[in-house]
Amino acid sequence: MGTTLVHVISALLLVASVNIQGIEGTVGVNYGTVADNLPPPAEVAHFLLENTIINRLTNLSFAQQWVTANITPHFPATNIVRILVGNEVISSASKLLITSLVPAMQTLHTALVAESLDHRIKVSTPHSLGILSSSSPPSSGEFRQGYDTHVLKPLLSFLRATDSPFLVNPYPFFGCSADTLDYALFRPNSGAFDDDTKFTYTNMLDGQLDAVFSALKLLDFSDLEIVIAETGWPSKGDAGQVGVDADTAAEYNRKLMQHVTSGVGTPLMPNRTFETYIFALFNEDLKPGPTCERNFGLFQPDMTPVYDIGILRPTAKANFPSYPTPQAVPVNPSPIPASGAKRWCLPKTGAKEDALQKNLDYVCGLGMDCKPIQEGGACYLPNTVRGHAAYAMNAYYQATGRNDYACDFGGTGAITKLDPSYGSCKY
Repeated sequence: MGTTLVHVISALLLVASVNIQGIEGTVGVNYGTVADNLPPPAEVAHFLLENTIINRLTNLSFAQQWVTANITPHFPATNIVRILVGNEVISSASKLLITSLVPAMQTLHTALVAESLDHRIKVSTPHSLGILSSSSPPSSGEFRQGYDTHVLKPLLSFLRATDSPFLVNPYPFFGCSADTLDYALFRPNSGAFDDDTKFTYTNMLDGQLDAVFSALKLLDFSDLEIVIAETGWPSKGDAGQVGVDADTAAEYNRKLMQHVTSGVGTPLMPNRTFETYIFALFNEDLKPGPTCERNFGLFQPDMTPVYDIGILRPTAKANFPSYPTPQAVPVNPSPIPASGAKRWCLPKTGAKEDALQKNLDYVCGLGMDCKPIQEGGACYLPNTVRGHAAYAMNAYYQATGRNDYACDFGGTGAITKLDPSYGSCKY
């Protein structure tokens, strides 16, 4: 999920203004391109205009001169409203990327000022929930120590000065279990009570958003607008995963749209709507990780819908009368080994560095604890992509139940019975 600042994430955010229950809101879809079977962008644009209600575009750029070459010629014919620098950079565990983030944003803003576009196009960057050291209860939300003053305060100051929003990627799917599935899916449930605020939360998304709000408030930036840059639910997964099918994905995304545009807000941010982007437009067959990672799309690469959440025009619905429900991949999950038979997940010999970097970005972007491989951490040395990816891949494997599919990582992971721990670095 993370990325370099030179090649800013290869995704566009497509957005539609919607009106649900009389409240005007903004809901869009992330156009990810981590695949080798997607249609050409021009064909995608034509499809969206003719068959869906998506009608506005947010581009991503990577350098100051890019604005002049690629933004100015298309504005205002294309309604470009935001440039996002990287994706979940602060969770990437790369000191170079983290320290370069705010200067890169400032450079892009300066380029927009020079083109007199700064009042129409804003610069920001999306964050995973991994930047929080605490999120439950929501009132305890706090940014990770070290990030708060040295990285986030300058970033937040830039956002305030340029009237730009704080973007976050909340995923109830990754935070839920069989016991909390109803809570994650906006279904009736007993709720979660916050002893400090005395509020009862009826859905996980509200809790995640309010945890971010609480963290911002601690740094005196509660005035910043919060935008949901990514959220979604997969339509297919591995055997043993709970609530992973097309019907459940459609349920989450439909209820999400209703909730964020209802004007109800959250317990700590009442009476407001949230600009929200659903992940993703297409299934992406080259994404690393378990099967679910490649199946967040609303559409197949041939532009047939995986399911409909209300963005298809009536004429398009006639062309797609049914929405097949994908079935879980027939994989037999391996049971968690008994005590004394522990296993670890490590990169395969010969795995390419760019693939391992994607694995590293993916795991840390989920909010897994990557502090041990940050500078000064117990597992920082050797400071190599392979060394850091080994720690991250194993952390994911252990946290998700040590099933074989959790160590696949696009064919770059392998399971071993030999403990890779060394010195004070414990796997």
